[in-house]
Amino acid sequence: MISLGMLRDVWKFRDFMWGAVKREFQARWTGTQLGAFWVVAQPLATILIFTLIFSRLINPTLTGHSSRFAYSIYLCSGVLTWNLFAEMLGRSVSIFVENANLLKKIRFPKLCLPIIVLTSSILNFAVILSLFLLFLVLVSAFPGTVVLAALPVLLIQTGFAIGLGILLATVNVFYRDVQQIVQIVLQFWFWLTPIVYAVQQLPGTARDLMRWNPMWRLVQAYQDIFLGHRLPEWSALGYPALLALFFLVLGMFAFHRLQGEIVDEL
Repeated sequence: MISLGMLRDVWKFRDFMWGAVKREFQARWTGTQLGAFWVVAQPLATILIFTLIFSRLINPTLTGHSSRFAYSIYLCSGVLTWNLFAEMLGRSVSIFVENANLLKKIRFPKLCLPIIVLTSSILNFAVILSLFLLFLVLVSAFPGTVVLAALPVLLIQTGFAIGLGILLATVNVFYRDVQQIVQIVLQFWFWLTPIVYAVQQLPGTARDLMRWNPMWRLVQAYQDIFLGHRLPEWSALGYPALLALFFLVLGMFAFHRLQGEIVDEL
């Protein structure tokens, strides 16, 4: 488990971790003519594509929402949320294997690597979310102070992703098939979560099963905030919050028990 000594060791390497995060961001535009613009180009393109296609061309409707931008906001709320989860989990699973040479050459707390992934993903999400909020302002759909409710939802989502990521990253060192399995599972998981479609479109049995999908509850919370302009149903977030705590504890337990064997196995 996490001890004060472990936290102190990680804190001593804060400059190393921050330097790694900065290098990741700089690598995205190093050698390009437009520089930092490319950091915002992809998320900006995603928002624009969703808006142009779904508000102008396809123009789908959502029950209870008359705005022509409703489905675009619904879709962006889900896709941007999912991308953060998939990035944190996908990168975390392979973090020890991909940095095998670094772990063998330099002595530092292995827990620094998942923290680098977490920090980098959150900063990237902050950029994307800022653009999304600007879009909401421009189309007169900003939710107001309700937007602050996204912070505890983000905390639950982050805990769930990084806890599961640390657990699978540790197991992946010993069983390399885990990384490949996770990529396939994420593809199915995306389509099994009401992001592109509305949960009301599912038959009754499928809607009942959806209650066991923690990502649906998190995505729904963001959709309540950004599209419904209301607070999420906090009781519904109890399940993903408990899962986040469970995987954080289990992930750190597995990491603590096996961290001494990670370098040898690599």
